[in-house]
Amino acid sequence: MCGPHFCSMKITEDVRKYAAEQGVSEQEALQKGMEEKSREFTEKGNEIYAKG
Repeated sequence: MCGPHFCSMKITEDVRKYAAEQGVSEQEALQKGMEEKSREFTEKGNEIYAKG
């Protein structure tokens, strides 16, 4: 499933690359990435839509 702003194949490729760079499994890379994004979301005020 791909579109102009989303490509699942690209995301899978990015996860595999990130996992290899970090020396962890793909599952661990996903967990670590979600934790980082969660922290980033909290730091930016927990807003789903960015204020313009």
